[in-house]
Amino acid sequence: MKLIVGLGNPGKQYEKTRHNIGFEVIDALSGRLNIPLNQAKFKGVFGIGNMSGEKVLLLKPLTYMNLSGESIRAVMDYYDIGLEELAVIYDDLDLPVGKIRLRQKGSAGGHNGIKSTIAHLGSQSFNRIRVGIGRPVTPMPITDYVLGRFAKEEQAAIEQVVKHCADACEAWLKKPFLDVMNTYNQ
Repeated sequence: MKLIVGLGNPGKQYEKTRHNIGFEVIDALSGRLNIPLNQAKFKGVFGIGNMSGEKVLLLKPLTYMNLSGESIRAVMDYYDIGLEELAVIYDDLDLPVGKIRLRQKGSAGGHNGIKSTIAHLGSQSFNRIRVGIGRPVTPMPITDYVLGRFAKEEQAAIEQVVKHCADACEAWLKKPFLDVMNTYNQ
């Protein structure tokens, strides 16, 4: 079974914010793979389906970003999912808007959701898809920026990157993550 997790914050006030790009990718995958997110457990909402003979679990932790690892760990323990079968999708300030970067391991890079995930998994070795949200062009607190919405002129790039991430996730259901990295890293 493969577990694909999109990081974000629950609640209407956080919808479509930069920090919730992981949730947007999970929503896109849910529709594309016909896996409804119709179960609430493990401090998250999730759905289970099949794709290419592979069981797939899509998860949106509802713990708020800084505690994402609690939900991920609970799902992995319950379904006995190994680190190599996990992919986490999240926003990245250090990538330009619309770019993605796939990695198999690494530090949290200052991202609190990934810090929590690393702490709860006890490892930095798990697949991840970082989605570029860029940095603010005018001085502002980072918290305000990541909890803000994308500018009108960024919308086309965001729609495209959500599709691109969903494509990468689908590819991973058919071939090794390393092969997907070689194809989808921009």
